[in-house]
Amino acid sequence: MATYDKAIESYKKAVTTAASVAASAMLVRGVVNELLPYEVRDLLTSGLGYLRSRMSSQHTVVIEETEGWAANQLYDAARAYLATRINIDMQRLRVSRVDEGKSLMFSMEEGEEMADLHDGAEFRWRLVCRDNPGAGAGNGNGGRGGNGSYRLEVRSFEMSFHKKHKEKAITSYLPHILATAKKIKEQDRTLKIYMNEGESWFAIDLHHPSTFSTLAMDHKMKQSVMDDLERFVKRKEYYKRIGKAWKRGYLLYGPPGTGKSSLIAAMANYLKFDVYDLELTEVNWNSTLRRLLIGMTNRSILVIEDIDCSVDLQQRDEGQDGTKSNPSEDKMTLSGLLNFVDGLWSTSGEERIIIFTTNYKERLDPALLRPGRMDMHIHMGYCCPESFRILASNYHSISDHDTYPEIEELIKEVMVTPAEVAEVLMRNDDTDIALEGLIQFLKGKKSDAKDSKGENVDHVAKEDAKEMTTKQDASGDQNLNDAGKE
Repeated sequence: MATYDKAIESYKKAVTTAASVAASAMLVRGVVNELLPYEVRDLLTSGLGYLRSRMSSQHTVVIEETEGWAANQLYDAARAYLATRINIDMQRLRVSRVDEGKSLMFSMEEGEEMADLHDGAEFRWRLVCRDNPGAGAGNGNGGRGGNGSYRLEVRSFEMSFHKKHKEKAITSYLPHILATAKKIKEQDRTLKIYMNEGESWFAIDLHHPSTFSTLAMDHKMKQSVMDDLERFVKRKEYYKRIGKAWKRGYLLYGPPGTGKSSLIAAMANYLKFDVYDLELTEVNWNSTLRRLLIGMTNRSILVIEDIDCSVDLQQRDEGQDGTKSNPSEDKMTLSGLLNFVDGLWSTSGEERIIIFTTNYKERLDPALLRPGRMDMHIHMGYCCPESFRILASNYHSISDHDTYPEIEELIKEVMVTPAEVAEVLMRNDDTDIALEGLIQFLKGKKSDAKDSKGENVDHVAKEDAKEMTTKQDASGDQNLNDAGKE
């Protein structure tokens, strides 16, 4: 009992002492606020904060959402980066989706913390939101966000770490976040395809599903194209060192229906490059062409399809009738186009790919085929057994079938395009029926080819016989003339 009374008495003394200290602190604070100017109080507060930070082993980097009028790129990068590192078991999460085709994006909620490890160092992150006192004032730019609108709150990330990791945080971790966020953005962004009208480009979203894995194309050629693209995007310093514009040219040629457009889409999806589809019939002047081409973004693909027949390109020094043209005229010429491909205007952008397509390579002007203009010539040929297997896998999700040997033998004998094979495979969802239909289709083409070949042989024989008869008649007439002279 005596022990209990002593405990009660000690508790009362502790409460009385705490109340006395609190009252004294409030009294001192009141006196300080009354007697000391604001500047002195602010200096004392800053000094105490400085002493506290010097004594602490933790350092903190604050990353604000905006920097003056502009958005803070590091904040956006940190947000994208942390979304891939976040623990969904956290007590509070923020989740969003801005596009129907995109996956859910998780982010930190206000006040939540998470840890991230980089190169053996731990970095703790915390999202801080505070009211913006300048949001309604409209003076200065304190209340404006990166897009010029006023924000009711200011958000920031606080990144804390041990002071011994300060150099690693600045020189390694933050650049790592920026680089990773850039890759995430490139992978998630929606590609655009642009078409020209007048001197302007107009864009729509590009949702073409073609990829190199679904492309019906010879494997070695496909791998060669992929390797060439990979080497190109990694050679910025190389192109700078050798003094050449950072661009690459491809000529795709072959019969219609062999997958030239699908290859272009696969290249765009592989590199995450936007596509500029240039319709030359809409361009009348070299100056218009230049404005369009310099209006392209970097990391993009310029496509001119069917260049052999899309427009009648003439050399700069020739008119339509072969005569010298008027130098004052600015009509679009082959020279004007080639000047962008490898002339002075080729340096108006970086990391660009130029693709020409044609069904008839032999019809192209030799100037287009000169070394250094189209770096890689890719022949898109008829369907081969390997291409057929890819198409069968795409349309019917099979890797083998009893009919494959017969189909592959027919494909070796018949000139058939991947588009024709794909069209037959799409006619029926039943795999057996679709493949049997393809066999009948290939046999029909083979029979037609034989008939056509037979007709050609008969036609050639008739022409040879006619030519022989003509020669014999001419010889007979000559003999009669010689006899008459005698």
